[in-house]
Amino acid sequence: MSSNPAPAKVGLEPHPVDERLAILRIERHPVNALDQEMWDLLETAAAELHSSTIYRAVVITGGEHFAAGADVKEMRGLSSAAFGRRNRVLQHAFHALATAPQITIAAINGYALGGGCELALAADFRIGGRGAVLGLPEITLGIMPGSGGTQRLSRIIGIAGAKDLILTGRLVRAEEALRIGLIDQLLDDADAFDAAVARGLSYARGPLALRYAKQAIDDGFGMSIEDGLALEADLITRCFASADGQHGLRSFVEDGPRKATFQGR
Repeated sequence: MSSNPAPAKVGLEPHPVDERLAILRIERHPVNALDQEMWDLLETAAAELHSSTIYRAVVITGGEHFAAGADVKEMRGLSSAAFGRRNRVLQHAFHALATAPQITIAAINGYALGGGCELALAADFRIGGRGAVLGLPEITLGIMPGSGGTQRLSRIIGIAGAKDLILTGRLVRAEEALRIGLIDQLLDDADAFDAAVARGLSYARGPLALRYAKQAIDDGFGMSIEDGLALEADLITRCFASADGQHGLRSFVEDGPRKATFQGR
């Protein structure tokens, strides 16, 4: 967690190579501490993803530092009631990012702490640079993670691992983050963003079925096996009926496997 006076900027922009890949860029010098203006901007960006008919994959980046958590100095000025209302904004923003129909990839360099770590946890995948430092240190301030950290971290690294990080507030460097599953891929700092973009482009050019498969995995996780199978059956039928599904099946028969190019519809 940190505090700084720089103005905030959070924005979605299409990647110049393929407009179906969005770049969600976070900027607030020097370490991207998340002030309340950024909470609102993140909520707006997440809403845009849910309404977009163009974006099919998203790379989330903060540049030199992913995001060093909430702006503690600003938080101190809030009453408990005001903080509770405002925290719901950030929690809602991260949940909207986590449930966005696009495939999301966090490119993590530098600090991803507190709310910054929770933002990374909301992504489908996390690619880290070797200098990355991640953690949920809220307990050292006498508080706890409140924007999805207690729920998503345990689902990603397991309950015991989540309790270790949250209850101690300790920070982990990139190598340990990879070992415990907090990040999925470890690269040199200079390569993390490019690798995330390359993966994002591969998803952006994939079939509509990617969106349905993500929905089946995420929504089915909290269901009974019977309800999850019913959801899966419904979604594969939608895939089959889609233009992509019909094209993919035809391409396999006529041209062989992995030759199809998809339109995302």
